[in-house]
Amino acid sequence: MSKKSSGPSKRPEPIRIGLTMRITSAPSYAEPRDAIAQDWAGFLAAALPEAAWMPLPNLGRERIRAYCESWGVNRLILTGGDDIGATPLRDETERELLAWASEMALPVLGVCRGMQMMALLAECPLAPVPGHVGTRHPVSGAISKEVNSFHAHAPRFCPEGFETLASAADGAIEAMQGIHKPWEAWMWHPEREPAPFDPTDILRIRNLFL
Repeated sequence: MSKKSSGPSKRPEPIRIGLTMRITSAPSYAEPRDAIAQDWAGFLAAALPEAAWMPLPNLGRERIRAYCESWGVNRLILTGGDDIGATPLRDETERELLAWASEMALPVLGVCRGMQMMALLAECPLAPVPGHVGTRHPVSGAISKEVNSFHAHAPRFCPEGFETLASAADGAIEAMQGIHKPWEAWMWHPEREPAPFDPTDILRIRNLFL
């Protein structure tokens, strides 16, 4: 007797990545603008060609969750730019995004400012890190390589719920990952590396998002 078919197999859920944006201004225009570096398109094409992605506007706490759900966003990248506290609407938007991602167990990558935001929400203050702006330096740990560096602050210690992946020679934490959440964070900018981009960054974001 032939086996009955159990029905069509489910297709894997499409990857839809939402990327946060900085708030900036344009000459001769009064209204603030949301903006994202064009480098992200190249990095995501190299790292996750099978994924769809979209920039997320700074809509604030009341509107950003519904916006992401309406577009089927199921992965997040918190990008760099804007010191925390300089643009309150972005701070509010990203706090709500991380709360939503935590509730829904969504994978999140925090880059530079994004890692700082994760640390602050885990009640870990930031500390000044002299000599980390506009330079390159080695990091060591589970991730060991040379990285670009554009930040003046880093987490003072590894936040509760995370483990350190990489540190600089001066002890500054440069990368961390969630212990119970599919979250990872880097103080360097993967999108600012020259194409074909760093293979370590590509492998790690694929392992996180796929």
